[in-house]
Amino acid sequence: MFIQTEPTPNPDTLKFLPGQPVAGSAGPFDYPAIEAASASPLARALFNVSGVTGVFLGSDFLSISKAPDMDWKHVRPMALAAIMDHYMAGLPVIEGDHATAAPADDMTEYEGDAAEIVAEIKELIETRVRPAVAQDGGDIVFHRFEPETGIVHLSMRGACAGCPSSSYTLKQGIENMLRAYVPEVTAVEAAL
Repeated sequence: MFIQTEPTPNPDTLKFLPGQPVAGSAGPFDYPAIEAASASPLARALFNVSGVTGVFLGSDFLSISKAPDMDWKHVRPMALAAIMDHYMAGLPVIEGDHATAAPADDMTEYEGDAAEIVAEIKELIETRVRPAVAQDGGDIVFHRFEPETGIVHLSMRGACAGCPSSSYTLKQGIENMLRAYVPEVTAVEAAL
């Protein structure tokens, strides 16, 4: 098994490509701490690697975050070994009933014009933003739209969470694109 690695814009996160499905269409799954990883044997194994602070499982990749004081030359080989051991043992990535990702956004029911605007925003995020963000080892999640102010709330996950350039990506990249296609959007802010 050959596992490729790629750098991400976040220096504390690497993207790992095992050459086979990771979360597949069930994901993505974001585990910012070991306590959240109970459903994933792969994520639990990676949290056992000294220095690993976060695991993001995409369709065909993993993004692993390390502590800032750790060096990739120590963390990377152990993470590669954990990934290889997991796949060679034939273990599932996600166990049992947890094989579906949590809802990506709030369950707010928008009506009238707001519903049309939100549908357009979600379509743009799904077709234009998410694929680009996934190339960097991350994901973006729609949280809500405020029709009164035109503010869209999004959050970054995986390699993009905590990335030094994530606020620039939200403001300059995503905000400009959404404002160009959806005039009702006035701003994009990080969801809390």
